[in-house]
Amino acid sequence: MKKLGLLTILTILLLGSCNQGHINETEVDYDSVMVRIAEIEIVPEFRDDYVAILKEEAEASVRLEPGVICIYPMFQRDNPNQIRLLEIYASEEAYQSHLQTPHFIHYKTSTKHMVKSLQLVDMEALDSETMPALFLKLGE
Repeated sequence: MKKLGLLTILTILLLGSCNQGHINETEVDYDSVMVRIAEIEIVPEFRDDYVAILKEEAEASVRLEPGVICIYPMFQRDNPNQIRLLEIYASEEAYQSHLQTPHFIHYKTSTKHMVKSLQLVDMEALDSETMPALFLKLGE
């Protein structure tokens, strides 16, 4: 079986977790893009259930919501109960709309008892001009 390099794996994950159909320079105002990292600690006995629900929610959000550019779930290699989500929304309004969707509400209510801690960290791009190039490169 052929081994995949880290870049190949990241590209596959990002392609599945990012909404390429709605990303191009004419549709997204990169100055309005909202980027957030969610830092989540999961109660260990619920990890598998949490991950299954999270995967469904992330996939539905990217597929169904034009304003959801990316929801990219990850976990810490040395501590798999530490989940991180890279979330990119076209705008604050897209994020607020996302919070009202049935798939997000299902995720939030179904996993509430599984989450030990949650911190939402709003981020700013150091080089927002590079963001369009990233997504264009992923689409190649």
